[in-house]
Amino acid sequence: MMGPLQEAQPALFYEFSLEDYVPQNHLLRSIDRFVDLSGIRTYLADFYSHTGRPSVDPELLIRMLLVGYCFGIRSERRLCEEVHLNLAYRWFCRLDLSDRVPDHSTFSKNRHGRFRDSELLRHLFETTVARCIEEGLVSGQRMAIDASLIEADANKQNSTPKEEWDASTVDPMDAPRAVREYLDILDEAAFGAASEVKPKFTSHSDPASQWTAARKGTAFFSYSDNYLIDTDHGVIVDVEATRSIRQAEVGSTKTMLKRVKEKFDLHPERLIADTAYASGPMLGWLVDRKIAPHIPVFDKSGRSDGTWSRADYEWDAENDQYICPEGQVLKQFRRNYSDPNRGPTGQGRTKFRALKLTCQACPSKAKCCPNADARSITREDHEDARQVARDIAKTKQYDISMKLRKKVEMLFAHLKRILGLGRLRLRGPYGANDEFLLAATAQNLRKLAKIFPAPQQTRKA
Repeated sequence: MMGPLQEAQPALFYEFSLEDYVPQNHLLRSIDRFVDLSGIRTYLADFYSHTGRPSVDPELLIRMLLVGYCFGIRSERRLCEEVHLNLAYRWFCRLDLSDRVPDHSTFSKNRHGRFRDSELLRHLFETTVARCIEEGLVSGQRMAIDASLIEADANKQNSTPKEEWDASTVDPMDAPRAVREYLDILDEAAFGAASEVKPKFTSHSDPASQWTAARKGTAFFSYSDNYLIDTDHGVIVDVEATRSIRQAEVGSTKTMLKRVKEKFDLHPERLIADTAYASGPMLGWLVDRKIAPHIPVFDKSGRSDGTWSRADYEWDAENDQYICPEGQVLKQFRRNYSDPNRGPTGQGRTKFRALKLTCQACPSKAKCCPNADARSITREDHEDARQVARDIAKTKQYDISMKLRKKVEMLFAHLKRILGLGRLRLRGPYGANDEFLLAATAQNLRKLAKIFPAPQQTRKA
């Protein structure tokens, strides 16, 4: 028997509670237990006027942004539509059925104003990290660092070759916001001061982005998202936006390690990274601060022709010299030379030489320098730190560290595949930084929700 026609008959009164209609196992229920925005109004008090029309509650805006980044809804216009329709989103944002959702333009005005001036998103991220530490997810003993390319909101059609681009000709008064931000960061180590080499192309819409072909495919404009994580549970303890070049990415390591030391008193006993972070100055900086570099060192000193390599020579640090297997000495200087080529190169390396007469009379010359009159060895300025990294690479702990390094790579995969941050929507270095901070906050909250899910409550019959 066919049922009767279903007709909507509006009732005069409704008894409705959002609490009853949000599933107990919903992700937002678990996340909500770790979102503490009680101090946000006090934090922003100095950035609001004491008179005028009341503004939209900043806690509501932050909760909506967290919903967007936790579920990959990065368009603020679409986010407002989803919060308007989704009961769980309304419940998390503390909105009743009759409450109006803010307009999408409200986010832009606050993001470029109060949120950025007060560094609210950095404060929100650090609050989440502090909660992870409080819950015992961060020990601070072992940390890993890595960077991932995120495509910028720019394209080659709207760009200029480096021969035609001159930043001094840009008028800041008439330039768009992203261009003004580019002019502001020309002297910062993470951007303009990271390298003197100019990119092949400069985007008109986002000149701070880097033209790169690092993925071995089609070149594109991008920013680098740098993560410093604690390997115990893969919690992101710091995040930094930089240019997509190695110097800027490696330099951000120092910035983030100093920041977590000042903010959370975290000082790792080891740092895990790939060969991009194995430069001599970086290794020396880590060793000087008692941080063990679990980093593979790319070494070119080995030889394939059967002759002795640098590893066969003993380093005498006390006398600043090498000793060959035959017991002869290789020194940097034996007397003062007027020839500048015999002095320091100024390129971060030093050359040590044996005496020509000694090598010519040596019975092992065929194994040492068959094609040269005398043997010479080049030593990097931070060779001691490199040797520390090489010695660590022979331990079992190093093998464990190389497996733990995959955790930061998994976070980047989650960032792009699940949260949908494969391409930036906001422009400029500040826009990239805002997106990276919100995404890292969402990832930490999802981590907390996964490890400590909300307790299930049985409904009363």
